[in-house]
Amino acid sequence: MRENLLAGRSAIVTGASDGIGRAMAKRLAREGAAVLVTDIDDKQGEAVAAAIRDAGGRAEYQHVDVTRREDVEGMVGHCLARWGSVDILINNAYRGQPPERLENKSDEDFEQNLRMNFWAGKWSMLAVYPHMRERGWGRIINICSLNGVNAHMGTASYNISKEALRSLTRSAAREWAPYGICCNVICPAAISSAFRRFEEAQPDLAAATQAANPMGRMGDPERDIAGVAAFLASEDARYLTGNTLYVDGGGHINGVAWVPDLPE
Repeated sequence: MRENLLAGRSAIVTGASDGIGRAMAKRLAREGAAVLVTDIDDKQGEAVAAAIRDAGGRAEYQHVDVTRREDVEGMVGHCLARWGSVDILINNAYRGQPPERLENKSDEDFEQNLRMNFWAGKWSMLAVYPHMRERGWGRIINICSLNGVNAHMGTASYNISKEALRSLTRSAAREWAPYGICCNVICPAAISSAFRRFEEAQPDLAAATQAANPMGRMGDPERDIAGVAAFLASEDARYLTGNTLYVDGGGHINGVAWVPDLPE
């Protein structure tokens, strides 16, 4: 892939203080984009933006709680005011919840997941749409999950909210294609902050999950995932829209060993 793919572009990455979000923010900046790093972890978020600037890139941090529509719309306004455009939107933020049986999950749990994933994605996409349409160019990348595709046990509310976001992405891709706005999904398998928490809670299952992957490992956020996001954000992906890219070492082919210990 050629260098400096995103020169002159501006990007928003939600949930960018750690894991996959941090890796994508750093990679987009390295490819020339100005990046608005957003999260609720101010200390780590500021550190990510500072690290990008120290490496010669352009970045700012903004505190954004994606469950609040005013925060989501505010981040788009900030990006426009700071850099004059919002060319790339990556919806990645998620707080994570422990696995629990479907019948024990509350309505509030489902509502929270839908708010973090589906509604946050919808709000941000609608906020960037008029600006991308006016410029005739835009890239929307929504981070979804194999949990939803494969209906993993213990995470029903997460699965459903991520699949709702994936369907939203496909609908937007169809309707916004005439305006040069490409909308795609990445379903990653990587050693993210959520995977590290899972590994601490259920080390045997985490090891089995990695062993079952065709490549025998979980992905590295920077080396395995971020480059795909940079490609989707670039001019090279101008004819690619409405797709789900499984950046998972082939884990989606036969599924994974995912039978967590879920008390009755």
